[in-house]
Amino acid sequence: MRLLILGTGHMANAHARNFIEIDGVTLAGAVDVDQNRVEAFREKYSIERAFTSLEEALAWGDFDAVANVTPDSAHHATTLKCLAAGKHVFCEKPLATNYHDAMEMAEKAEAANLVGMVNLTYRNVAQLQAARKLVTSGQIGKIRHVEASYLQSWLVSKQWGDWRTESQWLWRLSKKHGSNGTLGDVGVHILDFVVYGTDTEIDEVFCRLKAFDKAEGNRIGEYELDANDSFTMTVSFTNGALGVVHSSRWATGHVNELRLRVYGDKGSFEVVHRHDGSKLLACLGDDIETATWKEIEVEPVPTNYQRFVDAVGQGKALEPSFRHAAKLQKAIDLANVTESDRKEHRLQG
Repeated sequence: MRLLILGTGHMANAHARNFIEIDGVTLAGAVDVDQNRVEAFREKYSIERAFTSLEEALAWGDFDAVANVTPDSAHHATTLKCLAAGKHVFCEKPLATNYHDAMEMAEKAEAANLVGMVNLTYRNVAQLQAARKLVTSGQIGKIRHVEASYLQSWLVSKQWGDWRTESQWLWRLSKKHGSNGTLGDVGVHILDFVVYGTDTEIDEVFCRLKAFDKAEGNRIGEYELDANDSFTMTVSFTNGALGVVHSSRWATGHVNELRLRVYGDKGSFEVVHRHDGSKLLACLGDDIETATWKEIEVEPVPTNYQRFVDAVGQGKALEPSFRHAAKLQKAIDLANVTESDRKEHRLQG
């Protein structure tokens, strides 16, 4: 498979490093509007060609698939151009900035019989995949209650840098710079963590968003600090379970942590994924009577990058697909609506 990497920012390095290690993959081209940056990226990863526009790369056309690592707001237009040119697309999250655009992308990929997949990176967590098997095998029984959180601390810690002075963080706090806050940034990750781990879909959502005071007048230079820092969400699922999902950038002591607790009528599990490792704990069978939790060891799993290559080889999309990502975007869109009109909204139908 010959691959074009569209966009050469920070996340593009992860794409290049992962794809270059997969047998049968050639990094054929790279695109970035910055000539110096794309040339440096091409040289760093021994990529064949460098371009300063997608149109130029498509006119060349000597590639099979595209890793779309452009900014969120550019995913829709650039992906549609790639699909129209007959190229498979592996897109960074979120697939689009709204449900309408995301669904258009899914429908275009499906109509063209092209692979459209989204890099929801926490699918790479082996413990999450093992937890899902506990559900699908019946060991958890009927799921009744779900708890999930995505906790970061970069508003109170400088471990990833200083948000007060660095544009890569400041834009995430400003609506006019394209940010939908914590909900838009990591909401898709934690919602995918939940629905994949529980093997179900979201039915209804009710969400609250909060942007806390962070600077004098809540402004630093050109950045108005008005995007949400935290969200809390109640969720009902199509399997009948009730859940709570929340996230914050003010979670002191948590660099980057996803947690999922699932309680069923036959057993329970907890997945914890942190920047320094992951664990799967379960309370099953006779251990229920003594409330004994045991860690389950798991084997590594194929990454999203490998599964995209496999999907192109098979000629069909694997999960997480464009359509799945569009469903998650619908939940995020409706979560924003619930903050405005103060009532629950249903996704289905």
